[in-house]
Formats: sequence, C-alpha cells, structure tokens
Amino acid sequence: MARWRPPGEKSTAIITREGFSRLRAELDELWRVRRPEVVKALAAAAAEGDRSENAEYTYRKKQRGEIDRRVRYLSKRLEVLKVPEGRPADVEAVFFGAWIEIEHSDSGDTARYRIVGPDETDAKAGHISVDSPLARALLRKRLDDEVEVQLPAGPARYVIIAVEYEN
Repeated sequence: MARWRPPGEKSTAIITREGFSRLRAELDELWRVRRPEVVKALAAAAAEGDRSENAEYTYRKKQRGEIDRRVRYLSKRLEVLKVPEGRPADVEAVFFGAWIEIEHSDSGDTARYRIVGPDETDAKAGHISVDSPLARALLRKRLDDEVEVQLPAGPARYVIIAVEYEN
C-alpha cells in the first residue's frame, strides 16, 4: 500500500543557462551511459539463475528504476524550464541571476549569493533559490536598500551592498 503525500509546492520554472546545460548533460549521461551499463549488468544477473535469491539482480532492478525515475523527471522538467537571456535594463536592481552581496545590519557580517532557479540551488556555491524567503525579499530591491527577511531563525535585516550580473 502506497503512502499518500500531499503535493509539493510548485517551484518556479526558471533556470540559468549553466544550470540548464548541467541538467541536460545529466539527462544525457543517465540515458546514454549509465542506463545501458545497468541494463547490461541486469541481464547478466538475470542469467545467473534463480532471481528470487539473487541480490545482484534485485539491486540492478532498483538501480534501473531510480535512473528511469530521474530520466522521466528531467525530461518533463527540461520541457517547461525557461532560460532568461541577457542582463536586465537596471543593473542596480536585484533580479534573477544576480550575484548579491548583503551585510547583516546588526552584526556587520557579509554574505554573497546568486539567485538561481530551484533546480540548481547549492548552498556551498552560494546559489539560493528564487523561491527562498531571502531571495523573495531581495527581488526588485536596489543597491543600498535595507531589507527585512523573515528567516526560520527569526527576522533579520540586511543591506544590499553589491549587485552584479554575469555577461
């Protein structure tokens, strides 16, 4: 019996050119390289005989299912994603794809983030989702604006000290 899960929040269907290329490369790698390897190994495991006690066969079937699930997701997702081209007319305002440097009003700590699509979020690289509370608060604000953000740890105030766009 399957567990019922409520539908997830709809994520914004926007992505940077680099993120789109990475997802397309992942799809290509899964479909052209990894899946054929797993299917070949699955066929070899099936040829060994009794499948009910064959751990290799069970593992490879599960692995193929995971790859197929990811391929199905990427195929559908890549169809709906939009890649905005060029820089915005106002380069001092915060829009999708911007690198932002912010300073915490109380502590003076600074942080640098890039606003990207939900499919390419990476905290280690400083990439935050356009759907995150911080990004939503920063969007359409300008250089030197003060922003109050409702974070999970509580409200925080930041000042935008730099806005940059890649060419």
